[in-house]
Amino acid sequence: MALDLISTLIGAFLGFLAGMIIVAIIVSIGIYILMSLAYMAIGKKARLKTPGLAWIPGVGPGLIAFQCSKMHWWPWLLIAGMLIPFVNFFCMIVFAVFNIIWSWKMFEKIGRPGWWAILMLIPIVGLILICVAAWSKK
Repeated sequence: MALDLISTLIGAFLGFLAGMIIVAIIVSIGIYILMSLAYMAIGKKARLKTPGLAWIPGVGPGLIAFQCSKMHWWPWLLIAGMLIPFVNFFCMIVFAVFNIIWSWKMFEKIGRPGWWAILMLIPIVGLILICVAAWSKK
């Protein structure tokens, strides 16, 4: 009797866990599509040659912000530095700072306040600001 109850509880827990994983995957895909569309719209507003780069998973939004900022390419070398032990933590911090600078210049290029880049550190606020910057009429 007790063994049946334990196996039922384990089955229920595993079912709940599988459901949560499926919901997380669906939400992640939805956010990816929304952010790719938003960064592609920002790329079009900034008159970039290749706004479709926003669809590259993981680096697309960074590429759009990088192209808008028109900074040199050398900060991308920090990615290679992230593979070196004991140096990678420093490189990640420096790359995060460059990402904020690129976002600041991207916002300024499309006519938005640059300080929005700092607010993008707050996850939900960042999502809203990118959507406002992409699809507002200003």
